[in-house]
Amino acid sequence: MTERYERHRQSWTSDEIRKLHLLAKKGMSLKSIAKALTRSEESIKSRAKQDKLKIQKVR
Repeated sequence: MTERYERHRQSWTSDEIRKLHLLAKKGMSLKSIAKALTRSEESIKSRAKQDKLKIQKVR
């Protein structure tokens, strides 16, 4: 079963983008960022790629 996200298919706000950049710089994992922004990991991944951000891989 997949989780439902309240932000599903909604465009990114500038505040969310700022938060994504901040959390990625802090070295947070994809899962943690997704939870913090209430967005799917896929959504985070594609936005990070678009903004050329590096997201930490969980080991």
